[in-house]
Amino acid sequence: MATTPPTQNRPLADRATGSANRPAWLVTLLCWLIVVFDGYDLIVYGTTLPSLLKEKGWDLTPTTAGFIGSLAFAGMLVGALGAGLLSDRLGRRRTILWATLWFSAFTALCAFAPSAEVFGGFRFLAGLGLGGLVPSANALTAEFVSRKHRSAISTMMMSGVPIGGSVAALLGLWLLPAYGWRSMYAVAFAAVLVLLPLCYLLLPESPTWLRAHGRVAEGKAVEAKFGLVHDPSDHSTEQHAPGFRTILRGRFLRPTVLFAAATVATLFAWYGLGTWLPKLMGSDPRFDMGKPLAFLLALNLGAVIGSVVTAWAGVRFGPLRSSVVAAAVAALALAYLLTYPSDVAPVYAALILAGVGTHGTQCLIIAAVATHYPPTLRGTSLGFALGVGRIGAVLAPQVGGLLLDADLGVGSNFLAFSIAAGLAAVLLAVTAVVTKPAVAARPVADVLVH
Repeated sequence: MATTPPTQNRPLADRATGSANRPAWLVTLLCWLIVVFDGYDLIVYGTTLPSLLKEKGWDLTPTTAGFIGSLAFAGMLVGALGAGLLSDRLGRRRTILWATLWFSAFTALCAFAPSAEVFGGFRFLAGLGLGGLVPSANALTAEFVSRKHRSAISTMMMSGVPIGGSVAALLGLWLLPAYGWRSMYAVAFAAVLVLLPLCYLLLPESPTWLRAHGRVAEGKAVEAKFGLVHDPSDHSTEQHAPGFRTILRGRFLRPTVLFAAATVATLFAWYGLGTWLPKLMGSDPRFDMGKPLAFLLALNLGAVIGSVVTAWAGVRFGPLRSSVVAAAVAALALAYLLTYPSDVAPVYAALILAGVGTHGTQCLIIAAVATHYPPTLRGTSLGFALGVGRIGAVLAPQVGGLLLDADLGVGSNFLAFSIAAGLAAVLLAVTAVVTKPAVAARPVADVLVH
């Protein structure tokens, strides 16, 4: 008669023990809430952009506004590359706490910026923390869920970005007319006042990181507190020296390059839309169907829906297969806007699908990276993909502004973002072919950490 395997032989986080006094889902919840603030701080620039273009004494043009919009993403590029290494070397928890304090403080300081130059400097500095948060939070969360649910949880956690963007759009409908654009940035300090103390008290350090740095007793204590069971057969025991040199050679080289390239294209489309959509929808009479922020809200709500749909698809069909479809959907939805529909319903539908596809694709890429690399390299690999991917986020606001200043019309922006999404679909299809079939084709529920 078959017997139940002993608890000691079950994978990490697959089963809670009776000694647990803190639920493992608490880690995911706290990291998700931080990502919500991350999303707010990113999308808030797009909600305030029409007001910033009218700010007296700043004399912003679409090109200069696009450059300022790129500064936060340039900071994110540096922050993601650096934090991936720091989280693997110094610990996930410490990196998350400092990143949250950093990006919240400098986003709040934007409310007091006396000039466009100072405002841009604060946005760049905030970007350093924004870029450092996501790879560290994803690397930590992945250790507190089972391998079966790792892809779904990673994707669901990233729903915090568009939810934060939706909050920015909703608050903008109320705060902008009543209190002006500066009030939108002052809201960011709520993360320091409310969320940071909770994370300081409740967020644990990664048990894998503790074990890898010789702090075995502390790692066991974290596992006991959260009801985790360490399994020596887990590939967390596979040792790699943290660093870009490791993921840019041998069996990791091709997937590392392809994941990063696909992230560049995906973030170009996603953050290009997030930055310019209110301006695009408010400057062309053919889209004069409602408030510009309502269109931004539709995009972000689509991204929230996309987080749910892609979480299911990633587990059912595998993250890479699902990401190819998601990117293609985004490309087609954005191409449809080039026809300038005369009714508002198809416009909202296209923007919802664009949100589903662009943000959903990025969630699936993160899930694929978290699944493909061993835990000792997870922070570095996520940091590299998201850091290099910020090149797309840096370029998108500038390209959008240049296209508008060149009088090429709002359709030129939608065309550029559609092409980027289509390119992401192609790159991810190539990634699915060249990576190991066990990772590329099979559902994540059946794939061990590689």
